[in-house]
Amino acid sequence: MAILGALQSSLRRLTPICSWTAAAHRKHRQKVSCSSLHHSLTDSVGCWLPVPIQRTTTRTMSCASTAPEAASHHSSEEPPVWLQKVKANFCRVCGGSLTLRRPSGEREWRHVCGACGYVDYLNPKMVVGCCVEHRGKLLLCRRAIEPSRGLWTLPAGFMELNESTAAGAARETREEANAEVQVIAPYAHWDIPIIGQTYIIFRAQLAPPYSFSSGPESLEVALFEPDAIPWSQLAFSSVAITLRLFCEDMRAGAFRMHHGVIAKRPGSAPNELGAFELRDHMAMRVTGTAAEEGQQVQTEGQQTEGEGQQQGCTTTASSTQGTQDAAATTSEPPRQPSKLEPRL
Repeated sequence: MAILGALQSSLRRLTPICSWTAAAHRKHRQKVSCSSLHHSLTDSVGCWLPVPIQRTTTRTMSCASTAPEAASHHSSEEPPVWLQKVKANFCRVCGGSLTLRRPSGEREWRHVCGACGYVDYLNPKMVVGCCVEHRGKLLLCRRAIEPSRGLWTLPAGFMELNESTAAGAARETREEANAEVQVIAPYAHWDIPIIGQTYIIFRAQLAPPYSFSSGPESLEVALFEPDAIPWSQLAFSSVAITLRLFCEDMRAGAFRMHHGVIAKRPGSAPNELGAFELRDHMAMRVTGTAAEEGQQVQTEGQQTEGEGQQQGCTTTASSTQGTQDAAATTSEPPRQPSKLEPRL
């Protein structure tokens, strides 16, 4: 009886310990479960729930091509259909016939001359242009040529040899809108793999004499308030995307530099609604502070001496003093820099 009494007494002393151990075990399991949930949410949305989720336009770039046959034609015994439709018949070197085959050491199908062996490489086309802003309005051209004749677009076109992208964008603006511009900063880089084109769009402002008119490729040129842009009459998907982002940045008071891939439905029109989407969009803010925007802009070598004149220069396309002097002879005064515009 004495032994039984001792055992019962020991069991009574162990009961609180077992209860604490069970509670600790349940707490540990709950902690592990919360930890797993934390990692799951972190992987899916990038942050833990107590932290406010901030909107961002930056997305992870995909290394996969949007071309439907890009992954299959490497090992195919026949060249892709889109390449077979390319009209390339004669060699530009000797005039011999071109045939589609894989050159030695290459995986891609090429047009190769059967006489001299010249390989006629096909590369994407570079389109350059300007998104021109003047006193809060945007400059658009109504096309006089196909494709999309009669629809509105930004002044832009194919880049020429022996010119930079910025110089090409300014040239295209001069040709299509008879307008002189000051290129401010790069704004958008769009890749359209299905048509083999890349678009480089710059932000720009009208420069003296602050005039514009229709060029040979334009029916009409006009300045539009952001709310008055003819969205249903835009010529190209790249223009529609650029203008929507530009207006968004104008409202925010801070411009960004954009990059992305425009995926288009095969056979769709240049700006067919619902037939394209922007993928892998990245945006980077490139603007300076308001104080920096208020500084006088001068080009090295164009400074004028005078009492009380601020010395120094910045790397911009033209001097503020020169702009003011040129504007004095025109009917329209120079526009002050927009809020938060970068000075590159």
